[in-house]
Amino acid sequence: MNSRCAACKYLRRRCPSDCIFSPYFPSNDPQRFACVHKIYGASNIAKMLQQIPQHLNAEAANSMHFEAWCRLADPVYGCVKTISLLRQQIDQAHSQLAIIQAEITFYKAQIRGDNNQTQNADQ
Repeated sequence: MNSRCAACKYLRRRCPSDCIFSPYFPSNDPQRFACVHKIYGASNIAKMLQQIPQHLNAEAANSMHFEAWCRLADPVYGCVKTISLLRQQIDQAHSQLAIIQAEITFYKAQIRGDNNQTQNADQ
């Protein structure tokens, strides 16, 4: 006997062998479907999974889960807050990289200058 997927358990229905939810919402992780269902609803999840190419369904299910989890954690900003924070970190890293590259260029120029002065003094 096959166990029902998390979606079918949550919806209290029989899980057919061709259940669209079972590959992406396994029975051992019921909170995953509950979270996504709370934001999107079962019929919308099914529609989204049916409308995209089969090979992208796993990625779509992961995205829906992440977005739903973020929306439940922060109802106002959702995943936009996370994206903004990551964007700020990337911008800060780019700034730090530019500063370090400028310092490297400065020190290389100093070393070249010191070498030129040493060579001129030797002559």
